[in-house]
Amino acid sequence: MDLHLTGKVAVVSGASKGIGRAIAERLVSEGMQVLGVARGGCDAPGVLGHACDLRDPAAPAAAVAAAVAAFGGVDLLVNCSGATQRGDFLALDDDAWADSYAGKFFAAVRLTRAAWPHLVVRQGSVVHIAGAGGKIASADFTIGGSVNAALMNFTKALADRGVKDGVRVNCINPGSIRTVRLEQRIAVVMAEQGVDEAAAAAALARATGVARFGEVGEIAGVVAFLASAEAGYIQGAILDVDGGWIRAV
Repeated sequence: MDLHLTGKVAVVSGASKGIGRAIAERLVSEGMQVLGVARGGCDAPGVLGHACDLRDPAAPAAAVAAAVAAFGGVDLLVNCSGATQRGDFLALDDDAWADSYAGKFFAAVRLTRAAWPHLVVRQGSVVHIAGAGGKIASADFTIGGSVNAALMNFTKALADRGVKDGVRVNCINPGSIRTVRLEQRIAVVMAEQGVDEAAAAAALARATGVARFGEVGEIAGVVAFLASAEAGYIQGAILDVDGGWIRAV
């Protein structure tokens, strides 16, 4: 299906690997002009890389300015940056919390604030990539769960503003997606149980309560849809793309 995104401009944070890279590549395949933001830049084919550390308060505005200078405006912002620290609550100090909030939540706040005037001009949209941990609390994921929950509330608040300004704001909660972090967890199961990769992945999926793990391209496909006119009446939605992991109403 042609989503009619050709020629539109996207800024994607966290674009060097994993879900963010898959999103950038998918948007390029849809004909979009994409600025991929990450600490090491982004070398995905067809993506204009922009290297910066989004924990720096000045970096998000500079990234948006780079997109406007290169492409003339912004139609879509995808906030996908920032891996949060996992671990025992009592072992995580203030620096761990501050670093995770800076890299994910405040990066999204600052990127959105910088991009908003351009999005208003083009009646564009924002997609936040949060995570299922924002709805499913876990003792070893206190930071990530809190950050993701904050992003969900931020989505709803911005969507309220977006009704007036003509900017759609939505959020995706990925479940267990095959990224480097998940592959590391699978490797631990392989070592503990003495099984191969397929058996370890299946066991971990069963323990999670899903039939299989998701692929990064499945998240990217939802982003492309949300960016299109096909999703024109979707505003303030929080979409769980998790294989049925979250069972709460």
